[in-house]
Amino acid sequence: MNIVEAKKLTKVYNGKIRAVDELDLEIKEGQIFGFLGPNGAGKTTTLRMLATLIPIDSGEATVAGQDVRRHPANVRRHIGYVGQFGGADGLATGREDLMLQGQLNGMNSQDVKKRIEELIDVLDLRDFADRKCSTYSGGQRRRLEVALGIMHRPEVLFLDEPTTGLDPQNRANLWVQIRKLRDTGTTIFLTTHYLEEADALSDELAIMDHGKVVAQGTSRELKQQIAGDSVLFSFKNDRVNIIKTMQLFKKQPYIREAAIEGEHVRLYVKDGAEALPELLRLLDKENIAVKTMALSEPTLDDVFLRKTGRSLRDTVANGKGNGESK
Repeated sequence: MNIVEAKKLTKVYNGKIRAVDELDLEIKEGQIFGFLGPNGAGKTTTLRMLATLIPIDSGEATVAGQDVRRHPANVRRHIGYVGQFGGADGLATGREDLMLQGQLNGMNSQDVKKRIEELIDVLDLRDFADRKCSTYSGGQRRRLEVALGIMHRPEVLFLDEPTTGLDPQNRANLWVQIRKLRDTGTTIFLTTHYLEEADALSDELAIMDHGKVVAQGTSRELKQQIAGDSVLFSFKNDRVNIIKTMQLFKKQPYIREAAIEGEHVRLYVKDGAEALPELLRLLDKENIAVKTMALSEPTLDDVFLRKTGRSLRDTVANGKGNGESK
């Protein structure tokens, strides 16, 4: 069942900048859905429209069965939202922030206290819940902000670049907490420009660029769209065997591509683990001695490169669109 759906969702700024351009999206209930793309791709604008924070210019969307344009108040009852800059009050303690959030969502005092204790345990806040938020590390503050976003038990949690600015240890810790939330039934829609984060967390993901979704599916499905897995061979008596193996490989229907790379031959196959034993039997039958071999799968950056003509790593490294994504 889809818990988020969008059809031809569009947002235009200044009458000409199409931040989101007729976007179609379907997100299944109970999964972590990753929205991957460089800063400025339109990820945050999409989230803000779905979360009723900015108006939709055209198109339609539903979240948890509620029409975003016609019934925004109903949508807000079913969602949590954690923006790039959070919402914790640095002068209050974490517990006080959580208490206020519960009251703002109409919860009675007994339910608020019970829910706070649940979240302190789920998100591992016990050691600092009663300290002022201004004393928190980046990772501690981010975990509190996630707790604030789910205080009222939303069906869908929107997380906008949740680990930006965190060190690797805190990032990994937050990944653990996000998976825990998914396992309790919360659907999580997160934006990120980190390839590793999208790959590690997402049950399904969409790659966005210039306001459009250029690819959507599981990480594995998207990688296999490129050319499948890569198998790299080098051979003893390499010059003779490279020519011989190229002629041999080109005859095999399960090999999608074959190319010579220096002293190596690189093959692309649908499933490397399945194809590798057959390749080795084939080489052994022809008395071709293998020196080295390596099996790898394409990366999400390869997918982005194939779909857009440029590397996501290079786009992020060059600092294009720094700041909050549009």
